Amino acid sequence: MAAVQMQEQRQFTARLRAGESLFGTFVKMPTYHATEILASAGYDFIVIDEEHAPINRESIDAIILAARARGVAPLVRIGEPTDFNIMAQLDAGAAGVFVPHVNSVEKASRIAAACRYAGGRRGFSKTGRAGDYGAADTDAHLAHQDVHTLCIPMIEDPEAIDVIDEIVAVEGVAALFVGRGDLSVAMGERSQTAKPVLEATDKVIAAARNAGKPVLMLAAGEEDQAALMRAGVRTFLTGSDQAFLRRAAASALGTCRAVAARSISS
Repeated sequence: MAAVQMQEQRQFTARLRAGESLFGTFVKMPTYHATEILASAGYDFIVIDEEHAPINRESIDAIILAARARGVAPLVRIGEPTDFNIMAQLDAGAAGVFVPHVNSVEKASRIAAACRYAGGRRGFSKTGRAGDYGAADTDAHLAHQDVHTLCIPMIEDPEAIDVIDEIVAVEGVAALFVGRGDLSVAMGERSQTAKPVLEATDKVIAAARNAGKPVLMLAAGEEDQAALMRAGVRTFLTGSDQAFLRRAAASALGTCRAVAARSISS
């Protein structure tokens, strides 16, 4: 089982780095059922949202288990970027972490080191899921984790844009995510597609491209996604389990009410 799961993580990391089109979504509800459904629908990855959702360590552990069992890559948007919290998610079997508000080279270096054994600060243990509960060969575990664990800083502060070339060049940073929601508010804009936000986004994409690293984005719509793809972005998040539930529930209720109204009037 460990060999199969390691191969799945290798494949996802390789596909991301190769620039394949990949699609994921945020998971905000503290249940593994949504993840099973999302995997069945064909998503390539999920991002478990510890930052903005009521999800604790035990819930994250169960969601990661469901994701790995169903062949969808689990990443975690962590709430507190401590060495312990990063280590906990990786030991549980996460393919990587999204780290909010990475706005300096120092912070990028610190979180990258927390994700890495060799030359880093990740506390060693193979007794969790990532190490097949102790069954994994130590050398193989260390090598696999260092090569395939994804450390993904979230670029969502104006000051990060000023040093983006240095952030993306940090050893161990695998990719960048542009958080245009936070970025637009921090820049005093009310639209993710306002000109200053787009210019900042273009700068991040260009820096990542020059460093040979992928960028992940949350597209605002079809036209926005098409524009981002022309700029070289290939990996996208779309919505969340909560958003999907709300949209489907509202649509179903609207249909029921329309039928009822027509029936009463006739």
